[in-house]
Amino acid sequence: MNGGLLVKVIVIYESKYGNTKRVAEMIIEGIKEIGGEVSLSGLNETDFDTILKYDAILIGSPNHMGGPTRGIRGFIDKLGKLQLEGKKFAVFDTYMGKDFEKAVKKMEKRISERVPGLKQIASGLSIKVLGMKGPIAEGELQKCKEFGKKITTQLKSG
Repeated sequence: MNGGLLVKVIVIYESKYGNTKRVAEMIIEGIKEIGGEVSLSGLNETDFDTILKYDAILIGSPNHMGGPTRGIRGFIDKLGKLQLEGKKFAVFDTYMGKDFEKAVKKMEKRISERVPGLKQIASGLSIKVLGMKGPIAEGELQKCKEFGKKITTQLKSG
């Protein structure tokens, strides 16, 4: 494993009430603990021209009617226009009730269909929120940090 290898990750998310943003921030804490370079970008601030300089793209969406938001679906479709061969991805969602991993699974499927050059580095992370506006359920934020650490460790080991 090349411990000195600098890995660059961009975390792109959409968040209505701040829960998905909070998950993204905790994932970033985990990435930084392992020594990854990371940028956080709300969906509407994302600069497509810069995406190519990252080794991995993490995409987060709240679960919206059993899948990712329309904005995130459109973003994934746009990624298909970039040359992303050799780049990695992982996705995360926030969910309520019984919607565990619904948005995650649909994002993974959409990326594999629309952006075949991107390779999945980790199974998606699904984080439980208690009600539309949160809060995030007890113990869930630690999973976010571990997710960030796992991804960075895998990127560094090639």
